[in-house]
Amino acid sequence: MPALLPSEKAFIPFVSVENMMRLVHHVGIEAMLVGLTEAVEADFRRWDLFDKTPRVASHSHDGVIELMPTSDGAVYSFKYVNGHPKNMSQGLQTVTAFGLLAEVSTGYPVLLTEMTLLTALRTAATSAMAARHLAPAGARILALIGNGAQAEFQALAMKAVLGIEEVRLYDIDPRATEKTVRNLGGKGLRLVPCTTAQAAIEGAHIITTCTADKQFATILTDNMVGAGVHINAIGGDCPGKTELHRDILLRADTFVEYPPQTRIEGEIQQMDPDYPVTELWQVVNGRAQGRRSDTQITLFDSVGFAIEDFSALRYVREKLAGTDYFQKLDIIADPDDPRDLFGMLLRAE
Repeated sequence: MPALLPSEKAFIPFVSVENMMRLVHHVGIEAMLVGLTEAVEADFRRWDLFDKTPRVASHSHDGVIELMPTSDGAVYSFKYVNGHPKNMSQGLQTVTAFGLLAEVSTGYPVLLTEMTLLTALRTAATSAMAARHLAPAGARILALIGNGAQAEFQALAMKAVLGIEEVRLYDIDPRATEKTVRNLGGKGLRLVPCTTAQAAIEGAHIITTCTADKQFATILTDNMVGAGVHINAIGGDCPGKTELHRDILLRADTFVEYPPQTRIEGEIQQMDPDYPVTELWQVVNGRAQGRRSDTQITLFDSVGFAIEDFSALRYVREKLAGTDYFQKLDIIADPDDPRDLFGMLLRAE
C-alpha cells in the first residue's frame, strides 16, 4: 500500500528575504508601517493575555545571541536575533533575525519567516505607536541621531503614523547620513543633514536615538534636551549599552515595555532599582497617563520585546493570505501512523 501524502500541517509557510521584500512592496512601505503600528497597539491592549519573560541572551565578547518567546494562549511565537556591532566593519549586518509562529493547541508551526527586515519594520512601528501616545500634539519635526540600518524605517513610520514633515539627521559617520538622505529622497520629507547632534535636535519635537556602539555612551547630554520633547531611545538593548546621560532620565517621565527586561538592558540600567517607570501598555489602555503637559519630557526607553515580534508575525501571516509570497517547507515529520516514525524512515529507502 503506498504511503499517504503528508498532511497540510507538515508544510510550513516560509517567507524568505526575497518574499518579504515582495510583500512589503505589495502592501506599500508606509502602509505596512501603519498596519504594523496598529497590530502592535492591538496586542498592547491585550497585554494581560501574554506570557512575558525577558529575552534569553547568550553574551560573548563579540556580541549577543537571543531568543524572544511569548504566547497569547492560542498562538506561540519566538524570534532568534543577534546583536554584533563589530559586524559592520566586516560588511555584515549588526542585527539578523528569523521568527516562528505555532499553534499552542498542537505545537505545530504555522509560519517561519526572515525577521531582519521585519524587525526593522516592527521597531519603527513600535516607536511610532509610542510617540502617538507620548509626543507633543502637532509634532512635525523629528531628529534622528544615528543614521544606520534603522533610520529610514523610523523616519517613514513617524511620517506615516504621526505626520512628521521634517527629519534632522546626524551620525558620527557622514556617509551614513548621506545614505539616509539618498534613500529618503522623494519620500515627501524635508531632510536636514546636520554636523552635530546638538544641531540635529534644535527645534525637534521628537528625538530618536538609534546608535549601534555596544558601550555606555552619552549621545545626548542633559543640556541638549529642552522642555516638551519626546525621546525614543531605541539603541540601548543590552547590559552595558546606553545613549542618554542619566540626568536626562531624572528630568523625564520614562515609559517602558517590560520593566524586568528594561532595567537590565535599557537606559534605566543606569538608575537606581526604584527609579519610577510606567509600562506603555497601561497608557495605551488608559490605565496610566502619558503626556500631561507641553513642558513635560517623555522618554520611551525601548529595548524591543517579544510581544512586538508576535504582533509582526501575526500581521505578516494575515497579509500572506491569497498571495504567493512564501514557500511551503516540509519541516515537520508526518508519518501515516504517528506511532511509526521509524517506519516512515524505512519506507523512504
